[in-house]
Amino acid sequence: MSVTVLYFAALKEAAGTTQETLPLPESLPALYAALRARYGFAYEPAALRVALNGAFADWTDTVRAGDAVAFIPPVSGG
Repeated sequence: MSVTVLYFAALKEAAGTTQETLPLPESLPALYAALRARYGFAYEPAALRVALNGAFADWTDTVRAGDAVAFIPPVSGG
């Protein structure tokens, strides 16, 4: 059982990839904590938006096998 994690902006640069498949985590905060430890992400969870299957989600939402998870950092545009 696994999830696909999608990376954007600074998180994509830090991870060195646009996506990866990982084992099903116990929660979104646990998943982000593991990724932050692995890749050295600078953002605190409160600075990010999280999405499940293409829709914005809450950090407390349940992650299910097969879900696509995206942690979206703040971005600037011009």
